[in-house]
Amino acid sequence: MTVSLTDFISWMSAYPMLGITALLTTGVILVNGWTDAPNAIATCVSTRAMAPRPAIMMAAVFNFLGVFVMTSINASVAATIYNMVDFSGNTHEALVALCAALLAIVIWATAAWWFGIPTSESHALIAGLSGAAIALHGGLSGINGAEWIKVIYGLVLSTLLGFAMGWVSAKITQSICRNMDRRRTTAFFQKAQIGGGAAMAFMHGAQDGQKFMGVFMLGMFLAKGEANVPNFQIPIWLMLFCSLVMGLGTSIGGYRIIKAVGMDMVKLEKHQGFTADLAAAACLLLSSLTSIPVSTTHTKTTSIMGVGAAKRLSSVNWGVVKEMVMTWVLTFPGCGMIGFVMAKLFITIF
Repeated sequence: MTVSLTDFISWMSAYPMLGITALLTTGVILVNGWTDAPNAIATCVSTRAMAPRPAIMMAAVFNFLGVFVMTSINASVAATIYNMVDFSGNTHEALVALCAALLAIVIWATAAWWFGIPTSESHALIAGLSGAAIALHGGLSGINGAEWIKVIYGLVLSTLLGFAMGWVSAKITQSICRNMDRRRTTAFFQKAQIGGGAAMAFMHGAQDGQKFMGVFMLGMFLAKGEANVPNFQIPIWLMLFCSLVMGLGTSIGGYRIIKAVGMDMVKLEKHQGFTADLAAAACLLLSSLTSIPVSTTHTKTTSIMGVGAAKRLSSVNWGVVKEMVMTWVLTFPGCGMIGFVMAKLFITIF
């Protein structure tokens, strides 16, 4: 099942709650542009391979291409998010709970952005939805364990594999370029890093774009009173809309995250930025093809840590890393609790 833009507009007038749901989902996507999308271009901006404005424009274009191409090939990440929690039963209460979850995600992510900490929007999304589903069903019956376990796999994969691939990629690059003229390699890596940033933006769209579009589709179906739609196709207009909103979010507030990830955590040279992008993009591609929803924030930041550690451990600012890890650890219980409380409150009020 798919939804045309004409159908969506007509549904907006027929189902008023759909407008509220669409607005909140758009807010979550916009905040994702603040907090997650800048990770894709953090390294190429911090090493001055690209200026911030053209880098943001490039990220917006490749976010869309990632959403479009990967969704056409394999939309299983969107399906995983859609099926991870159970919003069946009373569709009005389910839609109210979904709206509460989306608002909780916006609150959590905006607070993290204010402090310049790159929180995982993916994990905030998963935690907020899970908390709301538990509130809706009054217990863990609202959680689909078979799909949720993929989140745990993704957490391990994005953290350990991101660091390992960053470390290995840096060592291989150093070995290959050891006896080369530094001036020539710098010119090469400046251009190559633009390609690496484009690859990261592409894979960010492939991963995060699918997650938020899955939630958008869930909201549309619930607004119509359809709690269970097992098969659906994401429309092209939604892919384009999601990419544009992400790009807008990055242009508004992305520099704080670019500074934290690309400048404060590790001082990167151009060849290091390239290897970090290459490692993170490869990890995200593997995750997308295996239907595992991972955090682009975790993947990119841990790959940068791996690249820095390949030179020496002191190259990494572990104080900044500590702040990031604390935010990651607190995201699941913190955002999940906000989603739970707000869902209970919203269901009682509305």
